[in-house]
Amino acid sequence: MRHKHHSISVHFAQAIVKRAIEVGLNETQLLSESGLSKALLNNNEVRITPEQLSRLMQSVWRSADDEYLCFGSQPSRHGVFNLMAKQVSHSASLRQVYRRGTRFYNLVAGATKLKFEEREKYARFYLALDKPELDPEHVLTDFLLLLWHRFPSWLIGQRIPLRKIGFMHAKPAHHEEYRLMFPCEVVYLQESNYFEFEHDILSAPVVQSQQSLNDYLQRCPLDWFKRQSYFPVYTRKVLNYLEAAEDMSIISMADIAEQLHTTIRTLRRKLLEEGTSFQELKDSVRRDEAIHYLSQPDMPISQVGRLLGFTEAATFARAFKSWTGVAPSAYRKSKAH
Repeated sequence: MRHKHHSISVHFAQAIVKRAIEVGLNETQLLSESGLSKALLNNNEVRITPEQLSRLMQSVWRSADDEYLCFGSQPSRHGVFNLMAKQVSHSASLRQVYRRGTRFYNLVAGATKLKFEEREKYARFYLALDKPELDPEHVLTDFLLLLWHRFPSWLIGQRIPLRKIGFMHAKPAHHEEYRLMFPCEVVYLQESNYFEFEHDILSAPVVQSQQSLNDYLQRCPLDWFKRQSYFPVYTRKVLNYLEAAEDMSIISMADIAEQLHTTIRTLRRKLLEEGTSFQELKDSVRRDEAIHYLSQPDMPISQVGRLLGFTEAATFARAFKSWTGVAPSAYRKSKAH
């Protein structure tokens, strides 16, 4: 069994559905198409799957004909991103991708103003919303900054290492998600929304083909949420071992330290420096796996617990509730309604 599932704060789905209702979209249809329920949305502690968030966004894109999810001062019609992607995919380098992409959106999408700026040692991508008050939960800001980092990274076949990301808004309640979305220094209350990265990578060539682009566009926006695997070095190494583990009950920090040719003490210190711990990482993998398995109605809850290394169903139930705020049975029941 390989553990490759991630989960996302329900915050994003809550804000998207709230806005959709405000503009008159059909809530029942949106929830049905995305595999979500009112019970799930009403629990602030719950985490959802990337597939659920992706399907919700696709549903809003279709229903509202707006890829800006009704958070902009005017819509960005469904299909605009595909047109831009096909145009920039013929670029020779990452530099050209950002230049062409920002020019394209500034011509066709009045709700946003994009800017790409090169400096001596680093480059910056800027995003301004025409009416930021329409995006009070910062969903459109988060989503567009994520898109403009993830999609160009995919085009050049390597992650663009971010140096810093800046937001105009104050530190939000969902700020912990930024650690997964934007693995770099995060600063708030800035004069503009931006991210910056080393100048050298701008000459990296575009490596994707038209066929791989077509496949990518068929999956959008799922890949932007699934690829949350850009972590600091030791965090990533530990996650790799945990995600590949055949049996979560027996894998220990000592096992991983041995595989990494280091001591438990050194590994613990490295993880602490990166802002995490072995137990936190193990719990995050088990939590996301549990959410994935509980989304499959045919798998008994006791079996989910055993797969994740819990010998007692009650122990698994307590752990799951501490991770998500609800018991496994309540989580599964809320998904069914």
